[in-house]
Amino acid sequence: MPVEKRKIVFFDGVCHLCMGSVQFLLKHNKTESLSFSAIGSKTFLELIPEPARNSLPDSILYWKEGKLYQESDAILSITKELTFPWRLGVLFWLVPRSLRNFLYRLIAKHRYQWFGKAETCMVPTPELKQRFLD
Repeated sequence: MPVEKRKIVFFDGVCHLCMGSVQFLLKHNKTESLSFSAIGSKTFLELIPEPARNSLPDSILYWKEGKLYQESDAILSITKELTFPWRLGVLFWLVPRSLRNFLYRLIAKHRYQWFGKAETCMVPTPELKQRFLD
């Protein structure tokens, strides 16, 4: 499948919260429909036009078949790919986007302070390597 048609979670490769989220997604995306790539990776640079990159958050982004989701929309769109009960996260679409994004930005702003920052990017096991694009 061409990379632009895939479902890709772009993540901050040194953020403990983001890396923990990737590990959670690997465990609860039983259909293996999600692929993963770090923000700033070759895949990221190929798919996201340069002018758009400057205005994007640097935490979690979701590329789904040619469309880029960010902030709480990214998180809620990703939950559609998870197993029950995590799939019920889609119910948060009922919460106004302004409130969802306020909470998202608050956590994203303080993620290094609250969860820490790694010196290196996560290295996937050989079994999981196929789910990572670069």
